[in-house]
Amino acid sequence: MGQASPSHQKIFDRQAVRSRRERAALRFESYDFLLARVVEEWRERLLDLKRDFPRVWDASAHQGHLVQALASDPRFQKHPLGSELLIQSDLSHRFARKARAMAENAATLVADEEWVPFREASFDLITSSLTLHHTNDLPGALIQIRRTLRPDGLFLAALFGGETLAELRTILLQAESEIYGGVSPRVSPFVEIRDLGALLQRAGFALPVVDTDTISVDYAHAINLFQDLRGMGQTNVLRERTRRPLNRAVLERAASLYKKNHGRSDGRITVTFEILFAAGWAPHASQQKPLTPGSGKVPLGEALKKANPLQQPQKSEGSGET
Repeated sequence: MGQASPSHQKIFDRQAVRSRRERAALRFESYDFLLARVVEEWRERLLDLKRDFPRVWDASAHQGHLVQALASDPRFQKHPLGSELLIQSDLSHRFARKARAMAENAATLVADEEWVPFREASFDLITSSLTLHHTNDLPGALIQIRRTLRPDGLFLAALFGGETLAELRTILLQAESEIYGGVSPRVSPFVEIRDLGALLQRAGFALPVVDTDTISVDYAHAINLFQDLRGMGQTNVLRERTRRPLNRAVLERAASLYKKNHGRSDGRITVTFEILFAAGWAPHASQQKPLTPGSGKVPLGEALKKANPLQQPQKSEGSGET
């Protein structure tokens, strides 16, 4: 398949991404609440499309969450997904082994989304859930995925957006500056919604749409947030990250600042996760003409409905609690 562009800047340490995911796979079932939200979103939207996707690739299998959710839902019996070919892949060997054990009807392999291992026009549906935000060459990855779709094939992606951990980013910078007298990047940069839409267009997707879901999660203490990020495999993987660990003084100061600046009256703190839901189709003559550039203000559900004129669920912001 295609290759990543040699000119792109390497922001993320992909070996660190893999090692974080290997560690997270040990007890991921205790930390999968955001992925579960994404999988539910995909399930409902695929149900409303009411069409067949005989060749499917889940490019971020984790523990086989998506394949399990679709296989266990009797509503997919009329329009089964992956009836000809169903493939799961993950960057982590441990996740891939767990996914294989949970979805025996699917072929499972270890693969990197930066280097798509399949030939062109292989799949009718490709999904990626909460992993693409750590790719160094996101435009290149999207181009490869687009080429791997059959005509009128669908790509669904969920990745963290720019508002994710916004509070933590500011708090850590302030705490580290006070304690160390300098700062180092601790929270990854995340793509903005407008930029993701432009990248989908650049990659050649037809009818690209990006929607956002802002989730507020409440924690008793900042240390619980750090534990969740570690359990999800979403800790610092920047190539230029400092190897100096956050010492007790910095962590305590960060926790104090977090409670002061983002604490609630009951003593708990609020953390923001922004999930960008993106959809794009491989071009096909039957599709409607795209809107004028810059005019796209239609939510993802509505756009899918227009591409496939069937009822879609309403989109709303939500909040979770842990």
